[in-house]
Amino acid sequence: MQKPTVVLQEGAVCSVCEQSVLEGFRIVNRQEYLRCLHCKATVMAQKNWPAPDDERAIYDLHNNDSADPGYRAFLGKLVLPMLDRIRPGALGLDFGCGPGPALAEMLRDAGMGMVVYDPLYHPEPSALERQYDFITCTEVVEHLHQPAEVFRQLDGLLKPGGWLGVMTCFQTRDDRFDHWHYRRDPTHVVFYREVTLAVIARRFDWTMVVPGKDVAIFQKPLEFTPQGA
Repeated sequence: MQKPTVVLQEGAVCSVCEQSVLEGFRIVNRQEYLRCLHCKATVMAQKNWPAPDDERAIYDLHNNDSADPGYRAFLGKLVLPMLDRIRPGALGLDFGCGPGPALAEMLRDAGMGMVVYDPLYHPEPSALERQYDFITCTEVVEHLHQPAEVFRQLDGLLKPGGWLGVMTCFQTRDDRFDHWHYRRDPTHVVFYREVTLAVIARRFDWTMVVPGKDVAIFQKPLEFTPQGA
């Protein structure tokens, strides 16, 4: 690990919380990472983001087989706590579903209505023109170049009282960051701590629970109706 030559990134804005409080954190194999002093996110410097074609090539290597019991058990970390919260027959959006929307298939099997969206593999604009009872984002948010914009979009796609389930590997140990398997994926450009997700929740007035390792579930508040309305 090499100490960054620039301690404070003057004028730089955190892509997660949009606060101008980024400082140098790590340089690993010429890749520079910054730390937000407000939300504690770790973000890769934009100059190190992979080119779009390289990014797509890496995604194409992912093997997300919905018939694989191990993969279904992995997705179950989010599916099961979501099913505890959503009513039968609810309409959900699997946002960033990838080439094989296994999670959507599991939720359909559980009786949910599902729509899938992915900017590369399922780029259907109509999926983003309605609201949903719940939204799932599994192994998505670590890839986002502009996460604050996407979280705003997700808030708009959720009905009042709706649920958002996020799965991403939480960063917990700075001393293990350099060799962390999650960091070594060049398409992972932002890393979240639990406190980072709590900052996002407060920003949108969502409630947040962490039902298990690397999983956060948010609920959008119900609309306030004045008495006598």
